[in-house]
Amino acid sequence: MEDWFARIWEFHASAGALALAIAMLAVWAERRRMRRVNLDAVGFMPWTVIYLIAFLAACILLGLAAREWFAA
Repeated sequence: MEDWFARIWEFHASAGALALAIAMLAVWAERRRMRRVNLDAVGFMPWTVIYLIAFLAACILLGLAAREWFAA
């Protein structure tokens, strides 16, 4: 990991940004599922759970990155 990121907060910020992107994708997919035309085509992905887990991970990772960035 030392080869990719010079400081650990860069890794946390990158992982947090990725988790936030996944959370936004889950919100978009849940909205698309709720507005579907064919009511029988429900799907099987638990988008709300995916959103909650990804958003929690994003908050933790971005918080760690901010704490490490301000401490440096």
